[in-house]
Amino acid sequence: MPEIGKQIAALPMRWKKDGTFQVLMVTSRETKRWIMPKGWTMDGKKPWTAAEIEALEEAGAIGYIGTEVLGTYSYRKKLADGSFLKCEVDVYPMVVEKLKSNWKERHQRKRRWFSPKGAAKRVNEAKLSKLLKSLSDKPKQQPVIREFLKAS
Repeated sequence: MPEIGKQIAALPMRWKKDGTFQVLMVTSRETKRWIMPKGWTMDGKKPWTAAEIEALEEAGAIGYIGTEVLGTYSYRKKLADGSFLKCEVDVYPMVVEKLKSNWKERHQRKRRWFSPKGAAKRVNEAKLSKLLKSLSDKPKQQPVIREFLKAS
């Protein structure tokens, strides 16, 4: 049985003044595909805290992260030796308060706000696309987001 890698991701989001809901995506370093800020779990850190750190390092995003998983998707990660590892990614919602203009990976990645449907069209993973599309209608009515917004 092949090993499965466990990863965490933040889904940075915002509501503009006109009520438009958007998600923040970044490009991957290798293939330049649009992805969410994500990475490996970190020893001694809660998974959502690790996701919050990834959002800061990869997108320069600062805000409130939820502790409940919004959804999960999987993908094949290409490793340094050329082999692939199936990774399962737990996605945590994050409301962005501020974007830093100077952040750790700014020279390696682009970041951009998209509508959920726009983001869904640009990702390669079917389950991730479906998760993003599910946010296009009334994201505040998603149970995880609703509870998270109540708490923040």
